[in-house]
Amino acid sequence: MTSQPKLTICIDRGGTFTDCIGFYGKPGATDTREFVVKLLSEDPSNYKDAPTEGIRRIVEMATGQKLSRKEPVPTDAIDSVRMGTTVATNALLERKGERCALVITKGFKDLLNIGNQARPRIFDLAITKPDVLQQSVVEIDERVVLLNSAAAIDRIEPKDVPNAIEGVSGEWLTVQKKPETESVKQQLQKLYDDGFRSIAICLMHSYTFPDHENMIGEIARSIGFTHISLSHSVMPMVKIVPRGTSATADAYLTPCIQKYIEGFTSGFDDGFKEGTTKLQFMQSDGGLVPVSNFSGFRAILSGPAGGVVGYSATSYEEGDDPVIGFDMGGTSTDVSRYGGMFEHVFETTTAGITIQAPQLDINTVAAGGGSMLFFKNGMFVVGPESAGAHPGPACYRKGGPLAVSDANLYLGRLLPNYFPKIFGPNEDQPLDRDVVHQKFTELAKEINAIHPNDPLSVDEVVYGFIKVANETMCRPIRSLTEAKGHNTSHHTLAVFGGAGGQHACGIARNLGISKIILYRHSSILSAFGLALADVVHEVQEPCAEILSSNSIPNLQQRVESLVQSCTTELSSKQGFGVSDISHEIYLNLRYEGTDCALMTLKPNDSWDFESAFVQLYKQEFGFSLTDRGIVVDDIRVRGIGHTRSTDKQLTPDHELKTLDIKDVDENAVRDSVTSVYFETGRDDNVPVYLLHNIAPGTRISGPAIIIDATATVVVEPTCTAVITSQHITITVGKGDKKKITTDMEPIQLSIFSHRFMSIAEQMGRSLQKTAISTNIKERLDFSCALFSSEGGLVANAPHLPVHLGALSHAVTYQMNYYGDDLKEGDVIMTNHPMAGGSHLPDITIITPVFDNGKIVFFVASRAHHADIGGLTAGSMPPFSKELYQEGAAIKSFKIVSNGHFDMDGLKRYLYDIPGSYPGCSGTRLLRDNVSDINAQIAANQKGINLVKSLIGEYSLEVVQAYMRHIRSNAEGAVRSLLKKVVTEHKGEALTAVDYMDDGTPICLKISIDEKTGNAIFDFNGTGPEVYGNTNTPESVCYSAIIYCVRCLVAQDIPLNSGCLDPIDIRIPPNSILSPSETSAVVGGNVLTSQRIVDVVLKAFGACAASQGDCNNLTFGKTHESKGWGYYETIAGGHGAGPTWTGQDGVHTHMTNTRITDPEIFEKRYPVLLREFSLRPGSGGDGYHRGGNGVIRDIEFLEPGIEVSILSERRVFRPYGLEGGKDGQPGLNLWIRHVNDKVLTLNLSGKNTALFGKGDRIIIETPGGGGYGAADGEPPCSQNVTHQKPLVVKASGSLGAYKEMQEST
Repeated sequence: MTSQPKLTICIDRGGTFTDCIGFYGKPGATDTREFVVKLLSEDPSNYKDAPTEGIRRIVEMATGQKLSRKEPVPTDAIDSVRMGTTVATNALLERKGERCALVITKGFKDLLNIGNQARPRIFDLAITKPDVLQQSVVEIDERVVLLNSAAAIDRIEPKDVPNAIEGVSGEWLTVQKKPETESVKQQLQKLYDDGFRSIAICLMHSYTFPDHENMIGEIARSIGFTHISLSHSVMPMVKIVPRGTSATADAYLTPCIQKYIEGFTSGFDDGFKEGTTKLQFMQSDGGLVPVSNFSGFRAILSGPAGGVVGYSATSYEEGDDPVIGFDMGGTSTDVSRYGGMFEHVFETTTAGITIQAPQLDINTVAAGGGSMLFFKNGMFVVGPESAGAHPGPACYRKGGPLAVSDANLYLGRLLPNYFPKIFGPNEDQPLDRDVVHQKFTELAKEINAIHPNDPLSVDEVVYGFIKVANETMCRPIRSLTEAKGHNTSHHTLAVFGGAGGQHACGIARNLGISKIILYRHSSILSAFGLALADVVHEVQEPCAEILSSNSIPNLQQRVESLVQSCTTELSSKQGFGVSDISHEIYLNLRYEGTDCALMTLKPNDSWDFESAFVQLYKQEFGFSLTDRGIVVDDIRVRGIGHTRSTDKQLTPDHELKTLDIKDVDENAVRDSVTSVYFETGRDDNVPVYLLHNIAPGTRISGPAIIIDATATVVVEPTCTAVITSQHITITVGKGDKKKITTDMEPIQLSIFSHRFMSIAEQMGRSLQKTAISTNIKERLDFSCALFSSEGGLVANAPHLPVHLGALSHAVTYQMNYYGDDLKEGDVIMTNHPMAGGSHLPDITIITPVFDNGKIVFFVASRAHHADIGGLTAGSMPPFSKELYQEGAAIKSFKIVSNGHFDMDGLKRYLYDIPGSYPGCSGTRLLRDNVSDINAQIAANQKGINLVKSLIGEYSLEVVQAYMRHIRSNAEGAVRSLLKKVVTEHKGEALTAVDYMDDGTPICLKISIDEKTGNAIFDFNGTGPEVYGNTNTPESVCYSAIIYCVRCLVAQDIPLNSGCLDPIDIRIPPNSILSPSETSAVVGGNVLTSQRIVDVVLKAFGACAASQGDCNNLTFGKTHESKGWGYYETIAGGHGAGPTWTGQDGVHTHMTNTRITDPEIFEKRYPVLLREFSLRPGSGGDGYHRGGNGVIRDIEFLEPGIEVSILSERRVFRPYGLEGGKDGQPGLNLWIRHVNDKVLTLNLSGKNTALFGKGDRIIIETPGGGGYGAADGEPPCSQNVTHQKPLVVKASGSLGAYKEMQEST
């Protein structure tokens, strides 16, 4: 007698819907019985928990037995439940996790608050950073010190140091201070008495020396804490900030997961508790784990990960094109890529929390069907705001706003008659077509009132939003694939998610992709993917060895130990046979002296990791560094317990080869006819087919709509769908495009805005990939932009604020300089302040774009080079008085002429000329300069190719017309702002003055014409140029103004020269803002630019002053064989405003550079970071307090280190506004050992000194000013609004780059 088969049930709980699929038999097999349920994730009036309800319904369908919602669901018919859940994600997004505390090394209590010190959005005056997860912090008086740093010149032998300890990574260290047991007990007991039960413990260098964390963990267990996250156990990787946030996330989320699981299992009988029914969860890395091993910080992408597993198994065929996964659901659109191996990232930021853990490289690029629709500033805007699941789009009958799903409904791409009737108070009503029609009709009237000369039909308006939505999603998809060295068009598009089928053809056509695959379970592929997923157990250890033949034996031994650990877990604890277990072995490798580590898979049957790494590095970056050693940062083993229960081929290719393809018999198969709007207009005779009625081998030519049980697929005109037993495969035709004219159309305005910006962004990705220096590749200290043939800025990716207006000056200068003497194949190099430069290390490369022999555009890239000669290494001397002391100064040089690269001329400009001045050197890094300049030239060529492609697509006349339209759009937004301001000020001029620390005034008077919105920014009265380096090129002044204007507009307007068209900027000659040709300027770029911003914002009354400084710290050592140097800028306080409190410890305005992680800092340089914390009370008091500055205390562990500080706001305080108090000025201290004495010396704002061993520099950065009187009425201002921050669920590699891009 055969036993009754049991169900396997897979569930994906998404933001809007919960998808459930149950199987009797093997997933994907022809004899399998399947049961599909789709229900709202939240419906408290009908059920408490959507996954439990979904399982109940599946069991009912499978067994035929009616099960009461009031009774526990029986599990006797269930073999296993596999779940992807958003519980952890939602707890993180909504900040509804477990109350937890952080235990950290003394001196670092505020470290996770400061993070990398960058602000999330560079144009938000009201800086908003997500709250940290811990509610309390305890500092432990303990410290370990690494014996040798990478830069140490005099290496210390461990045998010469008593009590030297070898860490897990192989690094040697000493214990400077061991925790005192009794003191730790008292501190933890107080936490426990305060009600904390979950804690995270993260100590400096615990990734390699975990003893102190283990000791504190044992004490915490003895006290009774129920959850203890040790950072070295959570993720044993270097970098205390992401390791600390990961441990804190685990302490915050895992108790929530455990509570959810307890609540979930309580809805069933005892099958889960007794183990007769298995319960497994999907992790962010695409692997399943038993419920006992499921932790919060590995659950962030639990839901989307199932979709990646699903499309990898159902869409990718070995040897075919790689696949882009396009998962468009109700509340998010996620994009990923699969080319035969899962692509993982190991450090991502979700909801403001950086997490170190292996995660599939999934990137949220839009808000899905819930992306809200707006008409702003004359442009169609889609997202990033989302209608969410509640209230959802307008058609959900919950009073929601217009969203993408509503547009699809209006256009006929979503059919209420075929959509589940689950809406309304009783869950029995269809999607609401009437309210959607009403809202879009009203919106069309609003749009046509603004553009009465060329009115749009409602259909055209709604379709415009779909076109903009598609382009909004395509832009990051291009960036994701191009960044990894892949051509976007050479991919297959795997489409899934409930809304994916409605956009598939449009997305593919925009990307140049010709093949689309939709699996039959495309709308529930994340749930189906769970059935195909394997069980995974990962282990990882830190390492610090150089990869060589000598190190391989030790690495092999360590790998074997980790392999055995994985095997034991999967076999002994989870029941897998040895034959069902495999292992993936990785080394996390990087070149010495770089930050770019790549997780490198061990080649089959070989330990040649070097060749594998070099090949991977070339694929990612386009070159290799053959003269550098390769460092092993981590050893990782991924143990896989294979569970796939079907041998059936799940991809369509094999079946397509065997099918006899025939055109559909429309009359026999068609279910109905509907009206759908396409690019060419509305078609009232579009056939609708039900997928289950279509035989495999049927070909359907678009236009058509194919309806599955849970999905709607739109086959657009010129596209052709072929049905197989498991898939819909669509071949995408070129399509008929509506002819675009030179007349301004708001839909096309939005699309061209995206296309122009995409050109600048892709130039940036090209530059970052092919550059060699840390400044460009890792700090992203560069900008790329597109310019008109007249030199006006068309698009500038949001890289560096200080470059925003300056680049246009550089292009205009070269146009005037060369006149008609520019030919195709010419490339210009410049960096001189008089030629539109900022400071000399910023080298600009400009290339004209020709069409039929005429210049039609320019492209340019500006990048900070590590050295271009001058007095000091790094070319940023704190005491320069003349321009020549700061390095090579080049007004104009054709580095490429008629296609010939002038290497001799480059050497003359960068090496010979600057080295001819007294006390100065030519560039110290000529080889790196050449490599980075070539990367800039290549980035410009990328931009030229993209511009020419755009011209080929639309024509030169149309592209240039929309360049002018977009410029006019930005101009209009600024004029509206200025008119509003002058009205509020009753026609009076706006004035402000502030001072540099040497007393030099910067004066501004702004006069605005009420009728036209024209403005004069007059800096008359500003002090003369100084015999120092705080002089500022005029171009930098323009950058500061365009930055301020963009911030004040407070909308995502196109960033181009139109922003300055209404503004006449008047700068007195030979002033500090318009210095003479030979004046030093290095400080003007990083210091005076900040004061200009302070003055402009003060004149507008927008907000109190921020720290007004970059706090430039450099130190290093000159040595015959191994000199080194280091440069950082340090955060401070953020100024408060009429509706916000100032942020603590953050970079503001013209800079946004990240700071080096404390552990990396100490690994690289002979320093001990004694403190990095917030500076209490440094923010100005007020109704809204100013943000606090920071304290950075660095001890030097070697003698003879030259230390320089270049800073401001050490005399004049950051101003408060409207009764708010000023912030505290900064302070730079030298703790100096002289003989037997310890002296405390004030270094003032700008100084250089030679520090001895044990000497310290303590930098206390300025606070921000307060806004409004502390005891007064709430301040109000009509001048300033600020944007709601966008919270992204899955950042992936694209999100990491974007974050870096907007924080440099």
